[in-house]
Formats: sequence, C-alpha cells, structure tokens
Amino acid sequence: MVDLALKGGIVLWVIFAFSVISLSIILERIYTFRCAKMHLPQFIREIKEYLQQGRKKDLLGICERKKSPLSGICALAIQNFKLPEAEKEKIIYQFSASKVRQLGIRVKALGIIGHILPLLGLLGTVIGMIKTFMVVEAAGSSVNPGMLAGGIWEALLTTAVALSVAIPTLVAYHYLEGRLEDFSSQMSDVVFHVERMLKEKSQ
Repeated sequence: MVDLALKGGIVLWVIFAFSVISLSIILERIYTFRCAKMHLPQFIREIKEYLQQGRKKDLLGICERKKSPLSGICALAIQNFKLPEAEKEKIIYQFSASKVRQLGIRVKALGIIGHILPLLGLLGTVIGMIKTFMVVEAAGSSVNPGMLAGGIWEALLTTAVALSVAIPTLVAYHYLEGRLEDFSSQMSDVVFHVERMLKEKSQ
C-alpha cells in the first residue's frame, strides 16, 4: 500500500486524506442520526394517549427527556398552541430549520468531497501521463513497452483510487440528505397531529 502511494505521488496522498475525512464524517453523522431517531407511529400514539387524558405536563416531561428533534417540536407545538397562527408558524419553522441545520452539519462537505475526488484523480492521471511521456522522450529509441505500460498504470492509479472513494462518499451523502428530509417531514407530521388533537380536545 505504501509502495502504491509513493507511485501515485502527492495527489494520491491528498485523496487518502479526503478518504479519512469522508469516513469520519459518515460515521459521526450516522451516530448522530441514530441518537435523534424516534419511532414516529409509536410516538404519535403516546402523544394521543397523553393529550386525551389531559396529561400535557407529563407529555412535556417525556419530550424533554427524549432530547430528539421530534420530541422537541412536539413540546414547542403544545407550549405555543394558543398563539396566533402566524406567530406560531414562525416559531415552529425556525425550530425545525435550526434542527435540520444541526443534523446536516458536515453533510454537504461529503457532497463536495465526492465531487472533488474524481477531478483529483484525473489531475493525478494527467500529471502521471506527462511524467511518463517525459521519460519516454528522454529514453529516445531505447524505450520499451514495459516502461510505457508501467508509467501508464501508475498514472491511472490515482483515478482508480479516487473513484473508489468518491462512489461510497456520494452514496453516503445522498443517504444522509434523504434522512434529513425524513426528519423535516416527521417534524411536520408531529406538529400536525399535536395541533389536531389539541383542537379536538378544546372543542
């Protein structure tokens, strides 16, 4: 592996550095998302049960202990239910947007890394090909096919490594982006159910 890295040059070391950064972001974000995850149907059943029994304080205590964006927006919807509609929507929107931003920290960096890596690989290949043809030119008539083939595979090495890192990075990026959209949608669902149940209770 070290021998291959030396043959690939500085560009390959940069690609390796990006691979470490990418992996650390993916693992950290997946852990964060797992901590924030809640089983939505079960949570909505709990909300309905507590609100039907008039136990808003108990429900607020549960929301505080769970420390999830879904429980947080549930508490916010209950606490601000009697505010004017426009003011209430603004508060809920700001909370939801803030939580999505927190969950999405460094996710966009994965997209940037995933798009930069193939370009770095291409750059490494171009540099390697230039060096190969410089060697061929210097060798003159004594050039042999083995020399040419060796230089070409070393040049192509950076592109191969870059693509092998870029593909899983982009897969992880789109997966995490999808999870962010799910969290945003679930927070909207929680607000809808809380407000509907509180309205039914107040009638």
